[in-house]
Amino acid sequence: MRIGIGGMAIESSTFCPHRTTYDDFRVTRGDELLGRYAWTGDEGGLGDRVEWVPLVHAESLPGGPVERDAYDRIKAELIERLRRDGPLDGLVYDIHGAMSVIGMEDAEGDLTEAVREAIGPDALISAAMDPHGNVSRRFADRLDLITAHRLAPHEDAWETRERAARKLVERLSPGKGRPHVAWVQIPVLLPGERTSTRLEPARSLYGRLAAVEAMDGVVDAGIWVGYAWADEPRCRAAVVVTADDPVLAVEQARSLAREYWEVRRDFGFVGPTGSADECIAEAVASSARPFLISDSGDNPTAGGAGDLAYVLGRLLANKDLAAGRATALHPGITDPAAVAECFAAGLGATVNLRVGGHISASDHGGPYDLTGEVVALRRDDPVGGDLAAVRRGGVTVVLVSRRKPFHTLTDFGELDPRTYDLVVVKIGYLEPELYEMAADWRLALTPGGVDQDLPRLGHHRVERPLYPFDDEGFEVPHLDPLLL
Repeated sequence: MRIGIGGMAIESSTFCPHRTTYDDFRVTRGDELLGRYAWTGDEGGLGDRVEWVPLVHAESLPGGPVERDAYDRIKAELIERLRRDGPLDGLVYDIHGAMSVIGMEDAEGDLTEAVREAIGPDALISAAMDPHGNVSRRFADRLDLITAHRLAPHEDAWETRERAARKLVERLSPGKGRPHVAWVQIPVLLPGERTSTRLEPARSLYGRLAAVEAMDGVVDAGIWVGYAWADEPRCRAAVVVTADDPVLAVEQARSLAREYWEVRRDFGFVGPTGSADECIAEAVASSARPFLISDSGDNPTAGGAGDLAYVLGRLLANKDLAAGRATALHPGITDPAAVAECFAAGLGATVNLRVGGHISASDHGGPYDLTGEVVALRRDDPVGGDLAAVRRGGVTVVLVSRRKPFHTLTDFGELDPRTYDLVVVKIGYLEPELYEMAADWRLALTPGGVDQDLPRLGHHRVERPLYPFDDEGFEVPHLDPLLL
């Protein structure tokens, strides 16, 4: 059987002033694309049963909406390759599900319509998704299999892609064919930091999926929480169950959706929360070291601009940190001009900088006037470009020329976060390596393009009523799945 692999993956906050261009995407083709997936060369497994046809895959760090010309360029290449390299029996459709494109309100719906037209009505399309993506009817109508990660943080991301591929190969085997798809949306929209599978109720809710999948007649089951930082009608939770038995598919989709609705008020933040000042004060007073704080409102891995210096200002407003009686490391403020000034000045120099706030609106704090010593310089980081560390008092801030997350010890380079009292990262829930490293941590409810306070952001195009925007007097939705 001939199966193509391709897709386009990004999550885009419509509240973020950053704009994603073509150059922000890592575009892979040919052997490089096949090399992303270990199972394409799996001897004795999928690698022996399938001729894998690499199309094109484009993936970007989350950010602001995608420029229309960038989207059109990637879409055109994917469609052209589908037509050129066909006919195909199927497609492993590797996407995220929360892409926003300027001037569009359902980018994945548009892309998937074009993919279906190009591949033809007989081929099967199996989508591997992030549960923070959106599943509109327009989008789901064109697919045959849809699955998503079952862990948040997404430690099973590559397992999800392999599951999508294996399910597709199974359905292309003789006597199988296209399953029934039961789809239902749930009028709930919550951020990922309130739906982590580390805690209940998400742990048990997502824990049901493997048991549903194991039922005789069921192919797969998935739950999506939706993407909270896009203001689009499709943004809400969803359940999809695929099965050979249409009645069972509908029953199980309804059961999962109703449970999600019933526990909607039970979803809590994945860790203790507070304002930036509250979290910093708790961290300084604590004996737990290192003490991590998430600058959640400007998290670039959720769609934030990554250039806000708001928390830097709050760190240096703390007397103990300003005086050096306590130490803090704050990596990841995007400011290429400030980085260039640091390199021009050199190690050990004193610099006067206006840090951050050049993309983001001034109501989030604007640039911060920073005078400090350049204590580290690093060229050509594969993600962050040039990096510069500047120290003032007990606070060391790492400036990056390109948006870069700091999720692992390797990301920090020569600056070992374990040697500081506090570490402030632009992130939401802590990724596994940071979670293991933290002696204690707080989720700071900070401003930015991925603010955890959804009503404060000002959604006005999502379909209402929608929890948590509406609660009192909310009629119980029917939650009757549709067979697509």
